[in-house]
Amino acid sequence: MPALDLYAGPTALKQIQREGINPDRFNMIVGASGGPKWFVLYGLDRYLFGEFFANRQLPLYTLGSSAGAWRLSCLGLQDPLAAIDRLATHYAGQRYSATPTVEEITREAQILLDIVLGENGAEQIANNPYVRVNIIADRSRGLLASEKRFPLTAGLGLTALSNTVNRRLLGLWFQRTLFHAGPLSNSLAQLKEFSTQFVKLRSNNVHKALLASGSIPLVLEGVSDIPGAAQGVYRDGGLTDYHFDLPFQNNEGLVLYPHFYSHFIPGWFDKILPWRHADRQHFHNVLVLAPSQEFVSQLPYGKIPDRKDFETMDYDTRNAYWQSVLAQSEHLADEFSEIVRTGDGLARIKPLHEASKR
Repeated sequence: MPALDLYAGPTALKQIQREGINPDRFNMIVGASGGPKWFVLYGLDRYLFGEFFANRQLPLYTLGSSAGAWRLSCLGLQDPLAAIDRLATHYAGQRYSATPTVEEITREAQILLDIVLGENGAEQIANNPYVRVNIIADRSRGLLASEKRFPLTAGLGLTALSNTVNRRLLGLWFQRTLFHAGPLSNSLAQLKEFSTQFVKLRSNNVHKALLASGSIPLVLEGVSDIPGAAQGVYRDGGLTDYHFDLPFQNNEGLVLYPHFYSHFIPGWFDKILPWRHADRQHFHNVLVLAPSQEFVSQLPYGKIPDRKDFETMDYDTRNAYWQSVLAQSEHLADEFSEIVRTGDGLARIKPLHEASKR
């Protein structure tokens, strides 16, 4: 019973069938929003960071929003494995009061980020010669720039309504902001769906860019005064780019997408719109790695972790569950590394159109 499902767009599938899975053919790795959902990919990340992309001598672009930005930014550090271990250990071990406030959750996120980056992590990410970290956050507009609960809630409701009419109307409420280390990727420079601001990552803005990328409205405070970026309040990048619907087909190399699902919801507000899907044409040169339904069914509670676990489980129950998922995630790494090493299992890669819609 396989733990890992693999899907590939037509371009990626042809190249992989011809050459096998060659790390040098990939020049981008993508990480979606999803908070603790990421724990099911932890073992896979450790393999990718510690072996698959180890000693990289070619440019590798990372693209992430929210938790995806945090985990992939670890690749930009001098010791990616130690960084991803710190993220998993301290994120899974977070404790909150019985009724945590926005201020408490924000403070804990800042502490976690400090632990992950360490003393010189921001400088390492900004100046990494090979790994070019890209972080998406959203500059808020109108009511969404308020930290007061009533106008912010009203703004979110209006944003959801606008998005129901047309996803492009998100541009009325957000300016997508791409914080990038090193030269900007040609494919990411072509983002046109709505207004996008490009900001160079430097040692003085890495911390705030990552914090902003994970600042869920009404859960964490927005982030202001980010050096190099336009004035304003920045919030979670998953609001516009949850699982991504970007022109990856314009990327110069293949794109690797370890994902906790086999489907793609473009933005956070699209979760309630079952008809809103990512354009499969954008995934022509993408290889998707996702836990199989059989694997997920064997996890505690038959599901992958999510933020609701903070509300529905006490600390001991939640921590035991999450630690179990972190340990079992190694099975995904074992399967993928065997396919890479031997080439056996390439026939398991399915055309992307066979992936689930939702």
